[in-house]
Amino acid sequence: MAVKQTEKKEWAKLLYLKENMTQKEIAAKVNVTEKTLSKWVNTERWEQMKASIIVTKSEELQRVYMQIRELNDFIFRRPEGERFANTKEADTLNKLTSAARDLETETSVSDIIDVSIRLLDWLRPIDFNKAKELSNVFDIFIKDQLK
Repeated sequence: MAVKQTEKKEWAKLLYLKENMTQKEIAAKVNVTEKTLSKWVNTERWEQMKASIIVTKSEELQRVYMQIRELNDFIFRRPEGERFANTKEADTLNKLTSAARDLETETSVSDIIDVSIRLLDWLRPIDFNKAKELSNVFDIFIKDQLK
């Protein structure tokens, strides 16, 4: 059975977003030309999608919490009676706390992509055709969110 071009494109996209492969390697793996793959990457905005996936919201939130913890640890290592934030530290803590709150409440494109991939992975063995159909819907929605 021959693999359809749309299936090759879907496979290439998955490899591009999730694997650490060059475009040349992906093109060879899915049996398309490098020019075709490059066209897909550019017209479908895969690079923007990949950038959104690289640092997930939970990873970024972890980094913010780590910075808050380190700043608090630094303050608490001071002698008793001096364990309070100066103006600059208080401002930094306020900004980090605000950033954490924003990360906890907003939905990013990477969140949408993550949920989309998880749902499609779950649905594919149950109803492959429905998963393909839904994959196209997710692609359209994600592209819209990237605008």
